[in-house]
Amino acid sequence: MNVEPHNPDDIKKLKQLAAIQKNVKQRDRYRAVAMALEGHTINHIMYVLSRSKNFVQRWTYFYRDGGIDAIVPIPQKGRPTILPAEKEKIFKQRILAGPTSEDNGICTLRGKDAMRILQNEFGVKYTLNAVYALMHRLGLSGSVHLTV
Repeated sequence: MNVEPHNPDDIKKLKQLAAIQKNVKQRDRYRAVAMALEGHTINHIMYVLSRSKNFVQRWTYFYRDGGIDAIVPIPQKGRPTILPAEKEKIFKQRILAGPTSEDNGICTLRGKDAMRILQNEFGVKYTLNAVYALMHRLGLSGSVHLTV
């Protein structure tokens, strides 16, 4: 691959970053770019790293266009939560408070009760699995016992 270093010490820096990087994909990004800067062919880099041509080219071109900082991928935000973030704290407090008189005399909140509370009191629909994922994300999985 024909790519020129932005700075004379970039190859050394990339190798240092690769040596301390714990994330395998990120480590291979640094290694691919360093090898390209050293003049290795794309086929050789693909073979050594066991990565696709697309992987090697993509990260080498990111380096070419933006330097070492461009090799770090931008974190993706992901899908927004169903329950708005500003209501999560209120929901957590509601669950920690336990059953109310509106819960028809039950003494323990179950997963299906949390589904009902989310729908009736917060206006959002969750599946049972999503309720448990929400509870876990809010730190309620160890402190509140919800049964199926």
